[in-house]
Amino acid sequence: MPRSAKCRRVCQMPAHCRFSPEQPAGGEPVVLAVEEYEAIRLVDFQGLTQEEAAAQMGVARATVQRIYAQARQKLAVFLVEGRSLRIGGGSYALCRREGCRGGSVPSPARKGCKDMKIAVTYENGQVYGHFGHTEQFKIYDIVGGMLVDAQVYPTNGSGHGALAGFLADHGVDCLICGGIGPGAQAALAEAGIRLYAGCSGDADQCVTDLLAGTLEATGAATCDHHHGEEGHSCGEHDHTCGHHCGE
Repeated sequence: MPRSAKCRRVCQMPAHCRFSPEQPAGGEPVVLAVEEYEAIRLVDFQGLTQEEAAAQMGVARATVQRIYAQARQKLAVFLVEGRSLRIGGGSYALCRREGCRGGSVPSPARKGCKDMKIAVTYENGQVYGHFGHTEQFKIYDIVGGMLVDAQVYPTNGSGHGALAGFLADHGVDCLICGGIGPGAQAALAEAGIRLYAGCSGDADQCVTDLLAGTLEATGAATCDHHHGEEGHSCGEHDHTCGHHCGE
């Protein structure tokens, strides 16, 4: 029976996990394992020797040499053939050592060493801007700081008060959203769900940024910051958006 691969120590998760040329070619995307990304980061970005990188990753120099060569080959395919590139998977363990040369692991990733679920208000790949009106959540399963699964769940018309319960029933630990009122914030806090409000843009990228510790959120964002956005009209409710979201 073949011996299982030793986990390579990774000290910093990638801040960005998807790359695509302006006019991507066909074919399967190039997949760069997390430990391959780490080898590139240590040798090419930080300027470590392969021997130093091996010590950092807790493996033999020959292993780093092989991982590094594989990573460079994949990057060459990405650049020359114009395919998309994704970073994920592999055989690695996040570093927890104090004073690590590679940088400390962000706190969400530390929590990810056990199971963690992140929900995003979701529409057409983007963070939907109004928590109380979201028709679906995309829920990401994180294990060891790494995404292992993601699925979209319809809310089936659940209102403001029911959405916190919906997330709690699905075991969600963190919520990424746009605007959200004080009543919904209180319900999430009572359910023990950590809130990252005032977010926008690509949902997958927001989750990647959260795991990397670089997610920019405004905190307690209320719905009135969405006024004037296309497709959003608070006037149809016959009261102000801030009042509506607090229901």
